[in-house]
Amino acid sequence: MRTVLVAAIAAIATGGAWWLWGQSDAARPAEEGQALVIVTMPSTLSPEAQAGQQAFAANCASCHGTDAEGRAGIAPPLIHKIYEPGHHGDMAFVLAARNGVRAHHWPFGNMAPVPGLADAELADIIRFVREVQVANGIR
Repeated sequence: MRTVLVAAIAAIATGGAWWLWGQSDAARPAEEGQALVIVTMPSTLSPEAQAGQQAFAANCASCHGTDAEGRAGIAPPLIHKIYEPGHHGDMAFVLAARNGVRAHHWPFGNMAPVPGLADAELADIIRFVREVQVANGIR
């Protein structure tokens, strides 16, 4: 009986140590500008999403990262469950780009409006983000 008790305590201690060790890595803050998520790019993009990728690079990537992976201390990842269509529909992206948006999910501060985006460019950017989201299991 004593052996079983010692084995159980050892197992609990080992599991607790393993859990704490994993938590210390997760709690470590990312370095300023570092990607916040790993993004899998789709093997192909529609023509609209390809155009959107170029417009995203010119208007959004400096803050949100080349593949919308977010940048530590700068802007959130758009390839994240928070931005799935059922929570942030396409109009949320339109309003954010047109009017800016107050910080509400992330600690990055407010987003300023993005001047000079034509409606077609914005639609293509949204298409790009949505196709990359799908490639990463966000629907």
